[in-house]
Amino acid sequence: MRKQTLTIIPPLAHKGAVSKPLVIVESPAKARTISKFLGSSYVVESSIGHVRDLPSSATEIPKIHKDEPWARLSVDVDNGFRPIYIVPARKREQIRKLKAALKSAPILYLATDEDREGESIAWHLLEVLAPSSKVQVKRMVFHEITKRAIEEALAKPREIDQKLVDAQEARRIYDRLFGYEVSPVLWKKVAPKLSAGRVQSVATRLVVDREKQRMAFRTAEYWDLSGRFGAKGSDWSASIASLDGLPIASGKDFDPATGKLTDPNKARLLLQADAEGLTKRLDGASWQVASVTTKDYEDRPYPPFITSTLQQEAGRKFRFTAARTMSVAQALYERGYITYMRTDSTELSGQAISAARAAIKSLYGEEYLPSQPRAYHKKVKNAQEAHEAIRPAGETFRLPDDVRGELDSDEWKLYDLIWKRTMACQMENARGKKVSLRLAATSSSGEKVEFGASGKTIEFPGFLRAYVEGSDDPDAQLEDREVRLPALKEGDPVTCHELKADGHSTQPPARYTEVSLIKELRSPRHRPAVDLRLDHRDDPAAKLRLEEGAGSGADLDRLRRRAASDRVLQRVCRL
Repeated sequence: MRKQTLTIIPPLAHKGAVSKPLVIVESPAKARTISKFLGSSYVVESSIGHVRDLPSSATEIPKIHKDEPWARLSVDVDNGFRPIYIVPARKREQIRKLKAALKSAPILYLATDEDREGESIAWHLLEVLAPSSKVQVKRMVFHEITKRAIEEALAKPREIDQKLVDAQEARRIYDRLFGYEVSPVLWKKVAPKLSAGRVQSVATRLVVDREKQRMAFRTAEYWDLSGRFGAKGSDWSASIASLDGLPIASGKDFDPATGKLTDPNKARLLLQADAEGLTKRLDGASWQVASVTTKDYEDRPYPPFITSTLQQEAGRKFRFTAARTMSVAQALYERGYITYMRTDSTELSGQAISAARAAIKSLYGEEYLPSQPRAYHKKVKNAQEAHEAIRPAGETFRLPDDVRGELDSDEWKLYDLIWKRTMACQMENARGKKVSLRLAATSSSGEKVEFGASGKTIEFPGFLRAYVEGSDDPDAQLEDREVRLPALKEGDPVTCHELKADGHSTQPPARYTEVSLIKELRSPRHRPAVDLRLDHRDDPAAKLRLEEGAGSGADLDRLRRRAASDRVLQRVCRL
């Protein structure tokens, strides 16, 4: 059954007629790119984003609803959570233009993005434009803007997915219900003009909780010893591991609430006087290898990018904000350089895997190509996994150097990052050896002391040849990842070149950066704060299940009081 909504829109004037199929997308840039592939046989127009929304101010609330107790929310909480939609004044001229273009078009293709928001825009366009029964309405979806993808989308249109529309509407209403409760608190406590919806409210709670942890934190001081050792023409660093068989205390051994050792029987605390005294007592001691442990290791490549991991990595590498990353990615997508950039899926299509494997064989050699393609399956509750992972667009992936002249600096950096990650995810594992070394000595007062050192050698770089997380130069980073130790065996003598005492203090949990906050929000504990979904989406009598997560509390209780009946909840959250 179609939604019953209220729409306030002035009459639309027709200024002309077009006898060609009309394709509507969200942005002018996307329209220009698609027009190149479709040619003069189609008219491609843009909605310039959303065409309807809940009123953003009191002046936009229709007069008929101004006296209602729920008018401030623009959601009729007493009548099935019915949203009150309006066409903003700034969009009315564009609606008139689209209405005129549709007047004699035989077919209307709604070609907005294939996620929940894009489906919602398509539905709102259909509601506002109200095409006559003579016009065929088709939903056209694609995950990359290439000639082949557009032609396939035209050949295989579908209907509007009402479940996706409902899901987006539920989120929009939920944002409004939460935001209108939480935002005023931010205005008073933080700064004016801030807003908080279902996601921002959780982020606010996380930030506040972290600050409380920092306020409650009690610093502890501890000391240890470090030194430089040498044998067989090599030298390396090592640090104290144990004293008389008991591990030396480090930051992880302290209770953050008290600043005391969690268990004094499991770790030996060294204070400044203890560490400096032990350093003196080890002066002139004889050192030898107590043990050598060697084991092989393999590192698997990272999966291809999804939205959140792209934001995190661009933040680490380029200091991009999440908004800047998505703005650049949007431009790359709309111009046909990458696939759709809002996705929770790590899967790649067969076409993408073939393109990646062909490039790997050509650029890096047969030995870097696994015998079988790699498959990545990410299972996230309520994730939008109809899309692919973020990757270069097309049947073959254009080299970053080949597109450098077509992109600005930010666009090229992000394309290069996506290209490298896509290559790496289909390459062989990195292989090597890890060595753990223990050095022993006896102090002048008879104390048994052991120092530890770790080494790592890369025997085959595999995917690291293309991509090292957080690094701009994979080849240079390979050198830094190796820590070589000489070939030693138990009992070999070792020379101590230097020994010193080092003081440390435990640190409170770090404040969130944008990157670390995005990562935390992606945790199943917080995605979303309250997970609203029907146990049986096809059963109209199904009960809504509320699963509480972080950030619920009083806000969730308030929402529950409003949503007192299953009938109301089902209307809002038909997911």
